[in-house]
Amino acid sequence: MATPPALAPLLPRFFFKPCKAQLFVAACQWRLADRSVCFFLCLWFCVQGCDASILLDNAGSEKTAGPNLSVGGYEVIDAIKTQLEQACPGVVSCADIVALAARDAVSYQFKASLWQVETGRRDGPVSLASNTGALPSPFAGFSTLLQSFANRGLNLTDLVALSGAHTIGKASCSSVTPRLYQGNTTSLDPLLDSAYAKALMSSCPNPSPSSSTIDLDVATPLKFDSGYYTNLQKKQGALASDAALTQNAAAAQMVADLTNPIKFYAAFSMSMKKMGRIDVLTGSKGNIRKQCRSAS
Repeated sequence: MATPPALAPLLPRFFFKPCKAQLFVAACQWRLADRSVCFFLCLWFCVQGCDASILLDNAGSEKTAGPNLSVGGYEVIDAIKTQLEQACPGVVSCADIVALAARDAVSYQFKASLWQVETGRRDGPVSLASNTGALPSPFAGFSTLLQSFANRGLNLTDLVALSGAHTIGKASCSSVTPRLYQGNTTSLDPLLDSAYAKALMSSCPNPSPSSSTIDLDVATPLKFDSGYYTNLQKKQGALASDAALTQNAAAAQMVADLTNPIKFYAAFSMSMKKMGRIDVLTGSKGNIRKQCRSAS
């Protein structure tokens, strides 16, 4: 079994006043960014560690890998970084910008922060598309998902809570069609509600254009809420990895518990903070990039 990555110490209030004032201005920008919640959550889910490696533009970087081709929001991070470098150069890392953007994008609809972001991360110099193999597959079964999270120092509670990020955003049809077809024949996954499967087939015909997508949350796709878990109980989870959460007794009980929005927001917040401590670079490790797309 792989050794879980280190959980590094960070500080809730790392930045001095000029930076904090500029971060407030920047927050207004990322909160208004189109589809910001989905994009910033995708940017935040860490591969090697929460070091902003996905932002780098080098050949063969993480952003060129298949699982990340639908990720966006890079231009918003660039604009925020430019503002911060003007106000307080060399202080706020790209990794911390992504951490704050994810929190504020999720929290905006509530008009209050759902969790306190610990800051003080530094940026990593390496970004490899091959590293995205560590990300859980949309086709993974429960045991594989649990082991993937355990390899990152996360547990069952984190798996179920962080899967709730699928309450918003989209998935490519290629992530769904294996649950609908086998070759040229319709073959429905028994873990799919039949009416929901027909809706998916309408959006994702066989074959589907490579650009085709579906909403991960069939009920409230533009709202960050606990509806994802209600969908799972109705066999309306879009991905096989979503449905897998209902195939383990302990996970299924957590799914039922997290249909309560208050419990979901609390669990999601705690797991986001925990994930944000994985393999971070602090002190003399890494650097503070001047531009988030370049390692220098």
